[in-house]
Amino acid sequence: MMKKPATLVRRIPWVLVVFVAALFIPWVGNRYDTFLATQIAISALFAMSLNLLLGTTGLVSFGHVAYFGIGSYVCGILMKTYAAPFSIALPAAAAGSALGALVFGFFCVRLTKIYFAMLTLAFSQIVWAICFKWNDVTGGDQGLPDVPYPDLDWMSSIPFLNDLRIADQFYVLTLVVVMLSLAAIKRIVASPFGLMLTTIRENPERAAFVIAGGFAGIAGAMFGIFDRGVFADFVYWPKSAEVMIMTILGGIDHFWGPVVGAATLVLLNQEITSYTEYWPFVLGVILLLLLFVFPGGIVGGLTSGLAWLRRKTGERFGA
Repeated sequence: MMKKPATLVRRIPWVLVVFVAALFIPWVGNRYDTFLATQIAISALFAMSLNLLLGTTGLVSFGHVAYFGIGSYVCGILMKTYAAPFSIALPAAAAGSALGALVFGFFCVRLTKIYFAMLTLAFSQIVWAICFKWNDVTGGDQGLPDVPYPDLDWMSSIPFLNDLRIADQFYVLTLVVVMLSLAAIKRIVASPFGLMLTTIRENPERAAFVIAGGFAGIAGAMFGIFDRGVFADFVYWPKSAEVMIMTILGGIDHFWGPVVGAATLVLLNQEITSYTEYWPFVLGVILLLLLFVFPGGIVGGLTSGLAWLRRKTGERFGA
């Protein structure tokens, strides 16, 4: 029996397809394209980690940036202060953020709705205050500038990668890390047989909180290297609002929604700031229009539009 087109579409390994398509950016684009693609990839992982709370358990966290910041500081401190290799710093960042989420989650998940959201915001402000004041470790208000790139000499032995600039090589590394993380998240969300999903089902709020924190820490670690420094602004509450907008804009009920939302927000930000200094106002108006036109997010709106088109096409041809 021939499989339906919708079934075939679901069987396509979209994470791999997106990875292959994005991999060609350093060769087909310019330096600015690679810069934007790196920022989008990291933002997409950050938004996807938040959606593990929003989309999976319905928890609205205003303090998710805390785990992003913990990951960036752990990785930055290990690589700059202690000259630790990236292969150690990145897992340590994920573990540190997950541990922070475990501690905060112990208190946060006991509350519901607005009380939960406000408590997550309170914990994120505590993390920000520590990062801003602990000069001996975090650099205080000066942060940790000049976080080094990972050692990427091993790419010189790989065909097509040996001629890339260091920023392009870091983009490839970022893409691999992000896509592996997205594949893991997809398994957690979609597979009823995965061990991690079983853990979530037994203790949904706390387990999802810890897993989301770990992936946010990976995003933070990559962003600290990408930004060539780690600063207290990484942990300040507006960044939680930014990632919340990304997630909702793309669509919390669709796996690729946060990715689309992250790409949309980053590109809109770049375009608007190139024309006017009042980009927050213009961006706010655009976001309001998009959310009114697509109440289920961009991906939700496109999905509904395609479903409507299929119905109309079926009616026209008597299907």
